[in-house]
Amino acid sequence: MSKERARRRAARQAELDRERARRARTVARRQRRRALLRRLTPRLPDRRTGRLLARRSRGERAGIVILTLCAVAVIVLLVDNVALRIALILLMLLVLPAVVVIALGRRT
Repeated sequence: MSKERARRRAARQAELDRERARRARTVARRQRRRALLRRLTPRLPDRRTGRLLARRSRGERAGIVILTLCAVAVIVLLVDNVALRIALILLMLLVLPAVVVIALGRRT
């Protein structure tokens, strides 16, 4: 009886070893494939600097500020009602990010 159990245990162990080897081959194949894809995929340089508006060049940032100040000056000069001035300036500042993205494009 113990010889039969030993034979069955050896068969189970051999099956487990085959399964482990198959799983190891699968994992190794998957890792090789991922490494190959990582090597072949082009990467963009990391442009994150942690600064506000770091995606824009200095000239673009200057243009955004100058045009915003010009728009504020036009609103102040042409609108007499103070409440309307404040509302228009706030509306312009609220819409400014969308206008910048539409005008200058989104960079990643």
